[in-house]
Amino acid sequence: MKHSLWLGALLFIGSASAYAAPDSCERVKNDIQQRIINNGVPESDFTLTIEPNDQNSASGAQVVGHCSNDNWKILYTRTRGSANSQSGEITPQESGKPAAQ
Repeated sequence: MKHSLWLGALLFIGSASAYAAPDSCERVKNDIQQRIINNGVPESDFTLTIEPNDQNSASGAQVVGHCSNDNWKILYTRTRGSANSQSGEITPQESGKPAAQ
């Protein structure tokens, strides 16, 4: 009986850390978000989401970071801009450089 109680307690503690992982990933997500904003992308033009590493990513989303020993991934999704922006290409308008003619 004692062994089953200890085993149950250990399993509970192990599962609690897995559920707490997104909270610990918030700091990494906030750091990545700040870097993106510092590179000139308005905060309203993208979203960052945290999901389990073994889950399939949404179409158009790019993995920009991992956290909690690679158990979770941070996904970047462009919410505004041209179709080229969603494929990862930067248009001349976005880079601030004139288009080549």
